[in-house]
Amino acid sequence: MTLDEKIGQMTQPDISALKDPADIENLFLGSLLSGGNSDPQAGNSLKAWTDMYDDYQRHTQKTRLKIPLLYGVDALHGHNNVLGAVIFPHNIGLGCTRDAALIERIGRITAEEVRASAFSGLSRLA
Repeated sequence: MTLDEKIGQMTQPDISALKDPADIENLFLGSLLSGGNSDPQAGNSLKAWTDMYDDYQRHTQKTRLKIPLLYGVDALHGHNNVLGAVIFPHNIGLGCTRDAALIERIGRITAEEVRASAFSGLSRLA
């Protein structure tokens, strides 16, 4: 791996800082983040999220090493960037419930919603 590839693999810009999806291949990016305000340009639907993610992963296949992106999503209170997703209270409020089973169920729901929107196309890249 070249020095530029190593630097790119260790970088996680927010998608709002991505000027062109081709930067994924040009900068050898290893990770991207959708922070709290980083919705897909095509809209905030499940389809827009999956299409955006699949497009970003396609750019990794144009690099020499073809390493898939790690993709981070700000889903601290549920997958709140997606329309129709469940929104949960702040963690301090959830902690006040002292209900570990409830917290685990909330984590599972959030994980399922993030997985549905962000990782649908990963198996098609293999």
